[in-house]
Parts: sequence; structure tokens; C-alpha cells
Amino acid sequence: MTGTPSPDGVSTKLQRIAKLAGEAPDMAFTTLAHHIDIGFLRAAYRRTPNKAPGVDGVTKRAYGENLEENLRSLLDRFKSGRYHAPPVRRRHIPKGGGKTRPIGIPTLEDKVLQRAVAMTLDAVYEQDFLDCSYGFRPGRSAHEALQRVWKEIMDIGGGWVLEVDIKSYFDNIDHGHLRSFLDHRVRDGVLRRLIDKWLKAGVLEDGNIYYPHAGSPQGGVISPLLSNVYLHEVLDKWFQTEVRPRLKGWSALVRYADDFVIIFKRKEDALSCMDVLPKRFGRYGLATHPDKTRLVEFRPPSGGSGKGTGTFDLLGFTHFWGKSRKGRWIVKKQTAKDRYRRALKRTSDWCMRNRHMKVPLQHRVLKYKMQGHYNYYGVTGNMPALKRFWHEVERIWSKWLNRRSSKRHLPWDRFKLLLARYPLPRPVVVHSIYR
Repeated sequence: MTGTPSPDGVSTKLQRIAKLAGEAPDMAFTTLAHHIDIGFLRAAYRRTPNKAPGVDGVTKRAYGENLEENLRSLLDRFKSGRYHAPPVRRRHIPKGGGKTRPIGIPTLEDKVLQRAVAMTLDAVYEQDFLDCSYGFRPGRSAHEALQRVWKEIMDIGGGWVLEVDIKSYFDNIDHGHLRSFLDHRVRDGVLRRLIDKWLKAGVLEDGNIYYPHAGSPQGGVISPLLSNVYLHEVLDKWFQTEVRPRLKGWSALVRYADDFVIIFKRKEDALSCMDVLPKRFGRYGLATHPDKTRLVEFRPPSGGSGKGTGTFDLLGFTHFWGKSRKGRWIVKKQTAKDRYRRALKRTSDWCMRNRHMKVPLQHRVLKYKMQGHYNYYGVTGNMPALKRFWHEVERIWSKWLNRRSSKRHLPWDRFKLLLARYPLPRPVVVHSIYR
């Protein structure tokens, strides 16, 4: 396309913003919106996944049929302040234990604009965020956070782990405090007014619209960044600058979004932090879950015992002490029981609903689901749980194929012949410490 700004142009702008932010860590940016032009929005559109449409029903394909005109209209409304943040369509997805998790679905155009703003702000805040934070950050992942936890505990040979659960974190972010935190770095009027519109955007559920007074934008691309800014100020900086210097022994915080653990060498430090953390959170409208927040003594076996003290959960894995190939005690991970049950239930529900679908199509979807499971849970030491999952999915598939018709049954021996033709993928360790 003639005259189209290249993706490299967007990258150069982001690098300039990042460089300036890094050189002036105490500076608040008053002009950022001018960086977002038609090329910026075009790049944001390309990075927006093709998922369910929002309240306007517009799909990515439909929006892209007249892309240039749509993006120019969006840019004009954004720069002039006439952009209106539409309500977010809310859906509920199963969470396990009979509970559901609400998710928001913005409109396609809202996603594009949010992504453009998030790209800009990422360039600023990536210079500020601390090394302990891993969630929703470029080039960082949940598995890197897990590896960091492993290394910190192994380096001290075990200690005390404070496992923390924040009650309904994304629904309880205080807008006043968030605005105050943003003031430290971003005072561009165009961007701040737009963020305010997203914070105040309505939520459409069961035909009714209501307007939340707290929380991050439902399902928005901008939401993870804003939530990271909030906990960066409330937790990360506080722990780094105020808590750690007062402790008597070694400690480390590892956070992925709102999931985090704090590791201590000394018990008295852990108890002290456990006492002040709820008070700190309370000042900013947050609360720790009393039943899910706990202090765990986490040490390798001693005195001839064959089992280490305590276990803790983080990011879908239960951490425990086990023997390495060389017979040393090391921290191992296995799929947490609730995540394992949830994965099997989702698989069973899908097989039940789609049991009349043709077998090749069922096989294709099941392969995709199982490979996704292995991609996340396929870590060193977790092969027993992966194998159980593999066999359970085979059993579930057999069960629902056997119920396709009351007149036709599928005995196990016939199902094994079907598996020979349509094999389910065997478990694989994707994230191996030996590779």
C-alpha cells in the first residue's frame, strides 16, 4: 500500500518513548497521544485477535473490509476527544467448584484503540516495572515466574513461603488511587480522558447496563497494564523500598499479575510481613482472602524423613520437594488438583455437547485441547500428572462416544481400534530444565 507507515516506524516511536522514559524516571509525560497515528492504529489492528464481537456485533473481518476509512474515523474521534467508550458485553465462564469467572468483551474498535494506547504506555512503564513482576509484560511468561520461584528457593535451600490470594482483585481496583498512580508518569490529557472513559464504561449483562465504581476495564486490552501499574505501586515498590530493608534475613517477591508469593529465609520476617500486608492492601481498597492466604514452612526432608515440609500453589502448579535424577532434593511441580479437575471437566463437557459430531472433527479438537494442556503443564517432573490426564481424556472420549446412540455401543476393544486410527497426543515435557 503506497504511503503506509511500516511496522518499523511504530517500533522506532516506541523505542524513542522507552529511551526517554528510562533516561528520566521521575518525569511525567504530558505529550504522548501525538505518537498514535494511522500507522499506529493499523499496527494495533493487526495485533488484535479475531475473537467474539462486542455489543455492536462487528467482527474483525467486517471492520477490515473498509479498514482505512474506519481507522481514520477512529483516529479523528480519538484525537478530538469525541470517542465514546461503548459498553462491554459480559459473559461468564466456568471456574471450577461450581463458580464462574466474568469476562468482558469490548467492541473490535475499542480493542484496537486500547491496544494502541497500551503499546504506548507499555513503552513508558516497562522502564519502571521491577524485575519481580512477570504478568502481561513483553518477553515475560508464567513459566519464567515459576522458574524464578524455583531458583530463589533452591538458592536458600528452603524457607518460608507466604502464599497470597487477593480477593476479587480486578473488580476492586480503586479508580481514585489508580488515577493518582498514573499521575506519576502519564499526564497527557487526551490519553487520561480516554482511560477515564474506559474506567467508566458500562457493562452489559442480561440486557441491563450498569456502571462500576471500581475495577479495571472489563476484558480490555488496557486492563492488564492498569492492573500492573496498581500493584507496582501498592505492592512491588513498597516491598522493595520499605519492607525488605527492615527485614533481618533474605526475602524475595515473585508476582504474576495478581498471583504472587513472598519467600523468606527467616520465620519472624515472614510473620512480620504477613501482619502488615493486609493493612497495606486495605489502604488501597484491596483485601487478602483469609482462607487462601497462608504461611507455609517449605524445606527439604531432614532427619531421615522421606517428605519435605509443606506445599504451596502458584500459577496452577503445586510445589513440593522431590528427588532429582542424581538423588538430590529439589523443588518440583505438579498440576494443582483444582486445575487438573477443571481441565478434565471442561473436556468432558465438550465431549458431551459434541458427541454427535463426526469422529475426525472431534479428534482434531481434542488434539488441540490436549496439546494446549501439555504446552502449559508440560514441565520437568510433571509427567505422572500428564500421563493421568492423557488416560483420563481417552476414558472420557470413550464414555461419550459410547452414548452417541442407545442402539449402538462402542466396547473398549473397538474404541482401541478407533484410537489406533485417531490417536490422542501423548504427553510431552515442553518446558524441560534438561534442554
